[in-house]
Amino acid sequence: MLDMDEDREKRKPVDDFAWQEYDRDEFRKMFPALAKELEEGKGIGIDAYRSSVEEGEELAEPRNFAGYNPTVIDFLRRCETDDEALEIINWMESRGEITPEIAKELRITLAKKGVRAFGPKKEWGWYERHGR
Repeated sequence: MLDMDEDREKRKPVDDFAWQEYDRDEFRKMFPALAKELEEGKGIGIDAYRSSVEEGEELAEPRNFAGYNPTVIDFLRRCETDDEALEIINWMESRGEITPEIAKELRITLAKKGVRAFGPKKEWGWYERHGR
């Protein structure tokens, strides 16, 4: 019994991941672009991450919003209710601001997760508080 307890203590969360090993040539055949990227060694360093949208919003650098054209997500983040968000999606689709495919994806996200799936609510004055 003691050996099982010791094994559990030695295990790390990463040990529970499903791993798949590939032969290099097999990997190159299956994923040529990814293999090339990995072999070149170029990459984008990640020096920070956010654990919540709110934290990321607070820590993000101030931005110059002069001439900024809001996206559908910006409009959805202003909504109080799912019904308001659906109205925005329908309106933007009818004006040709978003494609029917994007509108469908947004409606599915809205139905499954609600309006806050698009981020925290942007209150009045958000751009002034977050801009330079």
